[in-house]
Amino acid sequence: MTEATLPALPLPAGMRSRHVDGVNGLRMHLLEAGDPGRPCLLLLHGFPELAYSWRKLMPPLAAAGYHVLAPDQRGYGRSSGFGTGYDADLLPFGMHNLVRDAVALLDVLGIDRAAAVVGHDFGAPVAAWCALMHPERFASVMLMSAPFGGPPAAAAGADIHAALAALPRPRKHYQHHYGTREANADMWHAPQGVHHFLRAYYHMKSADWAANQPYELQGWRADELAKMPEYYVMDLGKGMAETVAPHLPTAAQVAGCTWLTDAELAVYAAEYARTGFQGGLQWYRCSTHPACVAELQRFAGRCIDVPACYVAGASDWGMYQKPGELRRMRAACTQLRGVHRVPGAGHWVQQEQPAATLRLLQDFLAEAA
Repeated sequence: MTEATLPALPLPAGMRSRHVDGVNGLRMHLLEAGDPGRPCLLLLHGFPELAYSWRKLMPPLAAAGYHVLAPDQRGYGRSSGFGTGYDADLLPFGMHNLVRDAVALLDVLGIDRAAAVVGHDFGAPVAAWCALMHPERFASVMLMSAPFGGPPAAAAGADIHAALAALPRPRKHYQHHYGTREANADMWHAPQGVHHFLRAYYHMKSADWAANQPYELQGWRADELAKMPEYYVMDLGKGMAETVAPHLPTAAQVAGCTWLTDAELAVYAAEYARTGFQGGLQWYRCSTHPACVAELQRFAGRCIDVPACYVAGASDWGMYQKPGELRRMRAACTQLRGVHRVPGAGHWVQQEQPAATLRLLQDFLAEAA
């Protein structure tokens, strides 16, 4: 299916979809709302998501007087200009280049400085690095789900993956699994199909899954990490599709899921059924790729000096998946204006509780300004 034959996205009123050429080598797909003459907000999605994940925040933010941009980031959705094979060059998917993508988008659109960059899930570290590396382009930053503990120091410590595999119940970290050659096919060609795979995955990481009762872990040790749900620390012999399959919600639960209707889920399913997941998985591989890590280690000791804020669902394990990261974030962000946990939300906070998330973002923007 070519770009010209792709169906139009079912966007809320006030949102528009277009492509922007020349964005650091990309033809970037962009969702947009609001007057281009107003202050800019750049919203960066995570995995396995899309620009579409911001659909509930964009119209009200535009109505509040902002020019709101949400791209399909490198490797995702309707953006193009990258290789997504497992053996493709990884450096373009490294954090340093993802920041270049964000800055280049502002450049192409003639935007000198964004009022804020907002990132969710894997979009949160991209937003954090944007603010750290380019405070002259991003006046403030809001991080959702994933805290930012600062630039990486020199690699140290025992092999956590060997320790997880050696547990009485052998386990593996999901990010380690996402770096394997098999991970894309596991999800793209899941026996239950992409739609049911994503439904179970989104459900299991939401507040709708009663087992999500996160708490602070005592350290980066195998026995502590293994206390997290299986979508973070998986059984050694299972892929992600098999891991989440038993937790597919019932038809009644799906009918009652107002934050992600089946029609909305179909947008994600159609895009990932077309593209596969490897584009997003490349980001996880870069987190341990020596050249990509070395690029970031050059910033060791640097802080985010623009106003910053952190938001997560109260039922989101994301805030605790790296023990101590919340504490490190308080040192890494010199103007941290708040750490907020939203009741009734799990990992997908801006979709599960958009009104509460909108209030927190607007309050932070007003204070930061």
